Amino acid sequence: MRNLNLKQLRAIQAIKRHGTIVAAANDLGLTPPAVTIQLKLAEEDASIILFDRTNEGLRPTAAGLAFLDAAQMIEERLRLLRDEIDAIKGLRVGTLSLGVVSTAKYFAPQLMAIFAKEHPDIVVKLAIGNRAEIIDSLKNHAVDLALMGRPPKDVPLRSAVFGDHPLVMIAAPDHPLAKCRDITKERIAQEDFLIREPGSGTRISLEIFLSELPGRIDDLGTEMSSNETIKQAVMAGLGIAFISAHTIALELEVGKLVILDVAGMPIRRQWFSVVRTDRTLSPAMHAFQDFLNRKGAQCLPSIDRLYSMAGAQIS
Repeated sequence: MRNLNLKQLRAIQAIKRHGTIVAAANDLGLTPPAVTIQLKLAEEDASIILFDRTNEGLRPTAAGLAFLDAAQMIEERLRLLRDEIDAIKGLRVGTLSLGVVSTAKYFAPQLMAIFAKEHPDIVVKLAIGNRAEIIDSLKNHAVDLALMGRPPKDVPLRSAVFGDHPLVMIAAPDHPLAKCRDITKERIAQEDFLIREPGSGTRISLEIFLSELPGRIDDLGTEMSSNETIKQAVMAGLGIAFISAHTIALELEVGKLVILDVAGMPIRRQWFSVVRTDRTLSPAMHAFQDFLNRKGAQCLPSIDRLYSMAGAQIS
């Protein structure tokens, strides 16, 4: 494929984004015949079809997906080259695509604001998603760096801890257990849990915590799509929840929620910054990782009287 060029790769990317030649052409500022020619040249050069023509539009084949992955990596390397050249010129500029799991959205803006004061010429683009979505973004090279609680094992990553991540059990202030102390695992397991989707970090930790009780995790509780929905449901008295303490600072302060005193809790986890091992770090990425090492923990919400000597560690 010695004749493959950037125009062809960018045409392939646009077709994948939009599903039609016409929409891809509009995106690229080209005519539909020009985009068709770029696709045809790439397919002829590779001697393979890159898109299936379906009633729903153009869908990438396995070969097409391989082209798209290569195109994304080339775009990343070109952006890195721009940042490196700017650094050589002495310009403190660059861009950083930051992905954070939804639990981290409660402190990510604070991180970004303090980082921006140190590096005003670095533009940070924030993407928020659930755990599965952020992992997909890492796999697809859609983000440069991600913040999450538990790095996945099926993606080659470099990870670094930047702060403590406590997980707690919460209830409405008038819940019968609100004023109890040293609530046993067996007793808390009798409650109705409000939980996140399968695969979420907090749900996995709750399943580990309750795994000693036969059958309890088979019907764990009522599933909800976001921490905000869970908090509102807990405040309404629909049940209790196991959640990151970093998502409830405001509700605790105004007395809308309480942390239950459960034996073995809070569960102490950690926040990680993760980046693919095959990524060359740009100056912006280096600057952000250095910032996290120095000030990341200071940007996390502070919860008074959170830990007791009985706090547990789950790894």
